[in-house]
Amino acid sequence: MSTRATDKRPLEGRTLLMSGGSRGIGLAIGVAAGRLGANVALLAKTDVPDPRLPGTVHTAAEEIRAAGGQALAVVGDVRDEADVQRAVDETVARFGGIDFVVNNASALAPLKTEELPVKKFDLMQQIQLRGTFLLTRAALPHLRRSSHPHILSLSPPVNLAPHWMGKHPAYTLAKYGMSLLTLGWAAEFAEAGIAANTLWPRTLIATAAVKNLLGGDDSMQRARAPDIMADAATAILLRPPRDCTGQSFIDEDVLRAEGLTDFSRYGGGPDVLLDLYVDP
Repeated sequence: MSTRATDKRPLEGRTLLMSGGSRGIGLAIGVAAGRLGANVALLAKTDVPDPRLPGTVHTAAEEIRAAGGQALAVVGDVRDEADVQRAVDETVARFGGIDFVVNNASALAPLKTEELPVKKFDLMQQIQLRGTFLLTRAALPHLRRSSHPHILSLSPPVNLAPHWMGKHPAYTLAKYGMSLLTLGWAAEFAEAGIAANTLWPRTLIATAAVKNLLGGDDSMQRARAPDIMADAATAILLRPPRDCTGQSFIDEDVLRAEGLTDFSRYGGGPDVLLDLYVDP
């Protein structure tokens, strides 16, 4: 670590590499990590503003810096091996290493089999599975050299209940695939001391994807702010890697373990909606 961590900035000197992060949950995690002193590198495609979506990789980096962290914006596609390697190389050149990999990038198309275009099937598998594999694999040499290495994938617990398995199988395959890869890495790299966990929200989170694809304004009013996932993610990353690995975490459970009992600060109201793959 290039600088000394403190109680208020416990991630000082640590470096986080994340796929996506221009907006939503990824951005919230980047800002929260920056506030705690982390260096944050983002690999994302959004180089120029999109009228349909807020933010770019550059505006995200600016927000992280404003929160007190250092930031690196890398324009690229997590599906492209060369782009991923370039992101890893630039991160290490800028910050000296990689301590955390956050697999955040994801495509959402929760459609029935006959409704789902093959192009969208391919996109989800490529981003969720190939992207998660490429980014983690490329960062592994640097995670092995870290004294506090974590892999964190934003994917759900593997819930095999028929009502989830039959709802939108292709999207489920992509998200569960992220989880299986990550839990596999927990076993594969246990001796190396590299933690690998998944994190998923108990409730819907107020993001552009929810607004555009999962219910519009009504769902947004009954969804929690992305900050709850950011607070849970940073809590996980602060835990000792050898003691915190191979887990499928739910954000609320993580924060309850940290002593939080009142979640009203995150919004959503009294009738907050549960997320996909979460049963009452």
